[in-house]
Amino acid sequence: MKKHLIAGTVLSILMSSPASAEWNFSGPSNANAFIQTDNMTLELQCDRVRFAPAGYEDAQDIVAKQGLSFRFMKDGSTEVGAFQAGSANADISIVDNYPVEVRFFEQDDYDFVLDQIAQNAVLNLSMVEQDITYGIFTLKGSSAAIKSLRAACNSGASVSQTMEAPEGIVYCGGGAVQRVIEYAMVGQPGDQWDAIVTVNGETVRAMTSYSFFGNSQPPAGFEVALLGEDRSEFLVFSDEGRNWIEFGDYTYEQCN
Repeated sequence: MKKHLIAGTVLSILMSSPASAEWNFSGPSNANAFIQTDNMTLELQCDRVRFAPAGYEDAQDIVAKQGLSFRFMKDGSTEVGAFQAGSANADISIVDNYPVEVRFFEQDDYDFVLDQIAQNAVLNLSMVEQDITYGIFTLKGSSAAIKSLRAACNSGASVSQTMEAPEGIVYCGGGAVQRVIEYAMVGQPGDQWDAIVTVNGETVRAMTSYSFFGNSQPPAGFEVALLGEDRSEFLVFSDEGRNWIEFGDYTYEQCN
């Protein structure tokens, strides 16, 4: 584990300024604190971080190196703390075709990261032990968002902890990351969250859409779009005895 606090170290930052946006909280179901810019997203969940850098090649680089440095600054240039996530203290992988997911082995490590994000001004996500930056985020509003995140996680309100997985058609497939997907309708059409989707055992709420993104002529077999609370999108098809889901760049066929 590599985490430390630094007194007054001044960095030479390769990017001129942090991404201009504010932190928000989504929950309590599927609780997460997040910040979105034009080309990057950083999301804090109950036990993991998801980071979508500006380019897919950056995501590949982070996973290939199995390392991501969290560098905390009290202003735009003075680093006051850091945490180096790597194979010794976290699982680093690409999920849902793009974002890098960092799962911390020890809650104390993740608590340190959350504490530093909540109390500082800027977060620099960079290559481990090098001044090569993947993304810089302002931390304006992060304290309130993380406070809400912790309250939701501690109360057990996150949907992944409380919602039972659906039972029905099971869909399997994927590329480098294999997934098992199920869904179920749980409310009346018109309710905001009238479905749930489970991917590899993790369940999120979703809303249904029976139009194909406004297209009056949907593809053959299209039944419904499931729009996840975590901004995921699943397209459900059934045609001539074949059942499948399209999610990201992959097709998932019925496997039960």
